[in-house]
Amino acid sequence: MIKSGGGKPYFLLSFLPAVAYWLLETYTSLEIALIGGIVLGLVEMILEKYFTGHVHTLSKVNITLIVVLGIISLLAKEGVWFRLQPTFTGIGIAGFFIFKKWQGHSLMVDMLKDMGKAPPLPEEFYRMMEWHLTLFLIGFAIFMAKVAVYDSTTTWIFWKTGGFYIAFVGFMLIEMIYLRFKFRRKE
Repeated sequence: MIKSGGGKPYFLLSFLPAVAYWLLETYTSLEIALIGGIVLGLVEMILEKYFTGHVHTLSKVNITLIVVLGIISLLAKEGVWFRLQPTFTGIGIAGFFIFKKWQGHSLMVDMLKDMGKAPPLPEEFYRMMEWHLTLFLIGFAIFMAKVAVYDSTTTWIFWKTGGFYIAFVGFMLIEMIYLRFKFRRKE
């Protein structure tokens, strides 16, 4: 549970549409599952607005993807389009990192400076970490496309939820070890 600025609790509901889709697909028809996922995506955005007072840009993009891909899945009568949402999100975020890199900026350094904090590490380390994160996101997006197309919805829901966090924690552990090694060599 996260407390918003107004003190109201905001539960992280980002998995609600995917979990609802999985449950509904398991016990009902594909059409009901897709409609449920789309509706709960919209409910998630309303709840985020209620609890935090605003809707984050990433949430807007994800909800838009859920709705658009859900409608495409409904029209195609195939759930794979709905399940491709994590793929498109990963590619989109990686693309944003590449765009910032192309502009000569580091998103993490820019955010630290916007908060009035001096980056504790040299900028090159943030740029390196962002590049590695970009590669991780692209790799995971490709993996999620494979899971969406070839594996069951049960496998997909695991990798969309807990599996992503397990992979990300593993990535961050390796990244921290690598950066620590690189930082020590710099000194």
